[in-house]
Amino acid sequence: MLADKTKLAALLAHLQISYDVIEHPALHGSLTADELMIERPGTRLKNLFLRDNEGKNHFLVITAHDKQLDLKALAKYQGLSRLGFASDERLARFLKVAPGCVSMLALMNDKQNNVTLWLDQDIWFGDLFHCHPFENTQTWLLQKADLERFFIATGHQPKVVFLPAK
Repeated sequence: MLADKTKLAALLAHLQISYDVIEHPALHGSLTADELMIERPGTRLKNLFLRDNEGKNHFLVITAHDKQLDLKALAKYQGLSRLGFASDERLARFLKVAPGCVSMLALMNDKQNNVTLWLDQDIWFGDLFHCHPFENTQTWLLQKADLERFFIATGHQPKVVFLPAK
């Protein structure tokens, strides 16, 4: 079963985290937002759910919306044999969201801490970040300090890493 954003809103309220909500048509990727010319403050993100070659390790990789990652170089840099996109089934199992609805907030659903969060060092200097709340018809704008509190509450220690571009 996929996650319910009302539980996310309740957790954020419990953590005293406020956010702004932007309603929009369904966005299935950062390019769709570009086509709709949706302008909003903060750092727009690309969220990738990856797995290692054996499918034993899973990674939520967050980078700039317009950055093309070099997955081969990233795997080598992280000491892995290979990285690839995780299946929709794995996405639903580990993060409880549908394709196109992934964001850092989906870590709330990873109760077993099976997913490692990699944040691109090139974007983590910002103060305001765009996140889908388990669906792609809204974007919630959250402050960096609030996201850091969210990570602590969910038991996820982000790794701010170098993410090589193509």
